[in-house]
Amino acid sequence: MSDPLPEDPEFIPLTRTQVLIAMGVTAVVLLLVTKLWLQFGSAVLLPVRWSAIALLIGLGLGVTITLASSVVYAFWTAYRQSADYYLDLVLKPLVLPDLIWLGLLPGLSEELLFRGVMLPTFGLDTEGVIFSSLCFGVLHLSSFRQWPYVVWATTIGLVLGTSAVMTNNLLVPIVAHVATNLISSCLWKWGDRDKSKMIDEE
Repeated sequence: MSDPLPEDPEFIPLTRTQVLIAMGVTAVVLLLVTKLWLQFGSAVLLPVRWSAIALLIGLGLGVTITLASSVVYAFWTAYRQSADYYLDLVLKPLVLPDLIWLGLLPGLSEELLFRGVMLPTFGLDTEGVIFSSLCFGVLHLSSFRQWPYVVWATTIGLVLGTSAVMTNNLLVPIVAHVATNLISSCLWKWGDRDKSKMIDEE
């Protein structure tokens, strides 16, 4: 993937520590919102039911989302540029063990809020899925130039929300979200490492 141009005024490189702190703070804030919503609202958390079938469905969905993302990346230029910017900003400073946290923290905190609490609150139906997915997409808006990334995040939200409604099991979107983050980030890091080696050899 191409590095963002140095003259891009919006690109401010982050350190590994800054990225990890940002991930941790964001996860804590989302979990706090979820806790307060459950405590003071009328929301009921979508159940988490552990089963081999739910795990397999979640893993399969995660792999499918990752493959679909690769296809969209290949054919949609605006999304490719938006994803490159985001991945360069977030993934480049991280080392491979950090990717575990990148998979777990957003996967758990975002699913607990958007599919676990928000979706049941606004309805386990089409309207509820659409509304929670739009909110999920907006969460990924770092700048107006990142609108293609928001469109794709909203689409993923629709898929994850539909899986939650169809299975009535929050474990499915959690596993799918974590798997998607882990697989896609590992693939990107390996690709970036190979690209760096090629540049060094030239």
